[in-house]
Amino acid sequence: MGSHAKDAAQALAACAEQVCRHYLSNGRRSGRYWIVGDVFNAPGRSLFVRLRGREAGPGARGKWMDAATGEHGDLLDLIRAAHGFASLKEAIDEARRFLSLAPSAVPAPSAGAKRSGVSTADAARRLWARSRALHGTHGEAYLRARGLDIDLAAAAVRFHPRLIYRADDATRTFPGLVAAVTDNLGRVTGVQRVFLDPDYPRKASIDDPRRALGRLHGNAVRFGRATSVLAVGEGSETMLSIAMALNGMPVAAALSAAHLAAFDPPADLDRLYIVRDNDAAGRWAAARLDERARHIGVGSIIHLTPMFKDFNDDLRAVGRERLRQALIAQLALSDIESAQNRAG
Repeated sequence: MGSHAKDAAQALAACAEQVCRHYLSNGRRSGRYWIVGDVFNAPGRSLFVRLRGREAGPGARGKWMDAATGEHGDLLDLIRAAHGFASLKEAIDEARRFLSLAPSAVPAPSAGAKRSGVSTADAARRLWARSRALHGTHGEAYLRARGLDIDLAAAAVRFHPRLIYRADDATRTFPGLVAAVTDNLGRVTGVQRVFLDPDYPRKASIDDPRRALGRLHGNAVRFGRATSVLAVGEGSETMLSIAMALNGMPVAAALSAAHLAAFDPPADLDRLYIVRDNDAAGRWAAARLDERARHIGVGSIIHLTPMFKDFNDDLRAVGRERLRQALIAQLALSDIESAQNRAG
């Protein structure tokens, strides 16, 4: 870590609880940790920040980890992720503002300063490269059990026979799905792992059978290529259900409510469908993305609401045709015609 970033991180760690109360106000203190949903301050219990501990090394105060995504770092990393800052300098400037330090107290980094050991995007790309095609695998059986079209999934989802799962200082392996998270240029920036039961086409019976790895902020798992229209929601299974019902409409899965709120719509998008889950987090994420999309000038924004918890629940409860009719009732007229043309 560069000395400038190290100074800022140590200053933040010295007042870790105040940092958490400011940036992660939806969380709460539990013993020596601050617990919240994620770096975007969503309610929940996935992310843990250590409030007490040594100044450096294992167990240091200010260190955090999101058990759902595998993301981790110090409080400077957290500020950078929460704000979506593109540069380290922006994060240090925000740290200075919070700490009310004079510019000389936390020196600015030199141009192009980088930090080592923080990004997991390279590890995600390596895992994606080591995974195999879906067809004929246990992963295909799982998706079919969820009523999903394998051909629609195949470009963005692969199978790995031995995904490593770490919890409570123990390591196990499971077969699983690996879905590629990409940016608007098509570059793989992360993956989502779905750990599967080795004997049955269902998720493994573990506390968190879905984990993400890499750089997720603003990005998504994409099914189909968006040109002027895109539907974006939380889960991959939810979005595959919509793509099936609408004959291959381009869709994207941001993987969580917090990441849906932070999704970066492609440039020149004419219409964005925001697909929300039927819960408080889903409503919050949809409203936040709606506000952001309007601010950047997306021409038309339409919300799609499921009958049950999400659209994969709808698909399995009422079938593809009834789901299609429910969705068509919510679409713009030109997109109804497009869906019919794709079917033809």
